[in-house]
Amino acid sequence: MTGMPLPAELATRARDLIAGRIEPVTPRDAATVVILRDGPGGPQTYLLRRKATMAFAAGAYVFPGGSVDVRDTDQAVAWAGPSPAEWGAAFRADEQLARGLVCAAVRETFEESGVLLAGPDAASVVADTTGDDWEADRLALIGHDLAFADFLARRGLVLRSDLLKPWAHWITPEIERRRFDTRFFVAVLPEGQRTRDVGGEADKVAWTRPAQAVERARQGEIFLMPPTHRTLSELSAYGSVAEVLAAPRDIVTILPRAVEVEGEMRLVTT
Repeated sequence: MTGMPLPAELATRARDLIAGRIEPVTPRDAATVVILRDGPGGPQTYLLRRKATMAFAAGAYVFPGGSVDVRDTDQAVAWAGPSPAEWGAAFRADEQLARGLVCAAVRETFEESGVLLAGPDAASVVADTTGDDWEADRLALIGHDLAFADFLARRGLVLRSDLLKPWAHWITPEIERRRFDTRFFVAVLPEGQRTRDVGGEADKVAWTRPAQAVERARQGEIFLMPPTHRTLSELSAYGSVAEVLAAPRDIVTILPRAVEVEGEMRLVTT
């Protein structure tokens, strides 16, 4: 058991938690989507670098994602593909939360990359989301001026839950002041669509092979949080997007924890 050494502030907080002097923050439900496409040498994934000014994961390269909006659980969301109950079974969540997670996954992906996993019907997907009207809707979603269900309804679209695959479940360690209970999905970049540098919480975006991102992190060129690092490492084993989609997944909840090793507080993932 080695783990990652904790900085002094988090080490102190870890000892306070272990001693019962403080209580952990309740994590917020969230969804993250690994967007994939085939490229030279194998699958590529879309990463965003969070601005250095962000309160959580500043400077880290992450996948698109964010917290579940209470409106994401709206029963009125037009839906095609596996039902919320089926998603709940995959992620060990109740049906209402599962609906919210899938809606958050699709909404946040659109907000942070311009990619929309929805279409006019269960057999098609939007081909282009780059017009000014799409940008206006994206900004309205980000500003919470527009509910995701209303956005889909106004455009006559249905959410394509069949374009998502469950991948992982991570909970932010109890030592953190901002915590998230995050389900990870993977999805293929729809034909005809393209990602955009949409700004907001990110100051840089990139398509990269998973193994290349892991190597850059090892060399200290980029910063990856443990869930991102683990996910990219797992994806490095696959030679194509089709192999990723065909891979069996048993979703196990991962909650890194702080332990004391020879007088030093470390964060371990088991």
